[in-house]
Amino acid sequence: MSYDLFDAHLTPLGWNQVDNLHKHVQACGLSKRVELVITSPLLRTMQTAVGVFGGGAYSDGIDVPPLMVANAGNSNHPAISSLNCPPFIAVELCREHLGVHPCDKRRSVSEYRPLFPAIDFSLIENEDDILWTPDIREKNEEVASRGLKFLNWLWTRKEKEIAIVTHSGFLFHTLSAFGSDCHPSVKSEICTHFANCELRSVIIVDRSLMGSDSSTTNYPGKIPQGPDLPSDIADEKQSEKGASK
Repeated sequence: MSYDLFDAHLTPLGWNQVDNLHKHVQACGLSKRVELVITSPLLRTMQTAVGVFGGGAYSDGIDVPPLMVANAGNSNHPAISSLNCPPFIAVELCREHLGVHPCDKRRSVSEYRPLFPAIDFSLIENEDDILWTPDIREKNEEVASRGLKFLNWLWTRKEKEIAIVTHSGFLFHTLSAFGSDCHPSVKSEICTHFANCELRSVIIVDRSLMGSDSSTTNYPGKIPQGPDLPSDIADEKQSEKGASK
């Protein structure tokens, strides 16, 4: 609830987790297959997106804009190149739970553009964040509904291999709603909370088609290991802990 965490940025541990995932997507060949990177327009997700799928260190004189300028969001991180990278698009539909928590409120688009010159913000309709309100927290079912709307929009994209950098709460409620009628073994894999910087490959197919081979690109995230719960879940567990005392 602290406004010190407004649009929270990655910590040094967070950047370490990003670097680990970057090495993984390079090693498994995923970085060469991704045709598009979609990111939630919050500082921490955009830093994660460019850190994982970006082209490494940026050098002046290269005729492409950087994905991220040096020290963006008090990161003390060098600039990241967009050279030989897929397009990056910021999409509001895949934001975290809206409302009440300052960490989930975004800055204005004009503040982001100089920090992330190669990210496309053209799909964001409003300069300022009109979706976040200080007194009403989005309901879980509303997050799920927004997530299904996002997936419907995703079907309209021509790209086949798409990386989505978003939030644990958004993914949990979206995939739980989307996978509610999946086989139990599939549901147990996709409908659980994500760790920080965890990568799961999900193949969305027509219902008339059969399944596919198991993924070779999944990444457990959260190094060092341990659960990463969305703030709403953490609030509930804290309340239960207080009640049990």
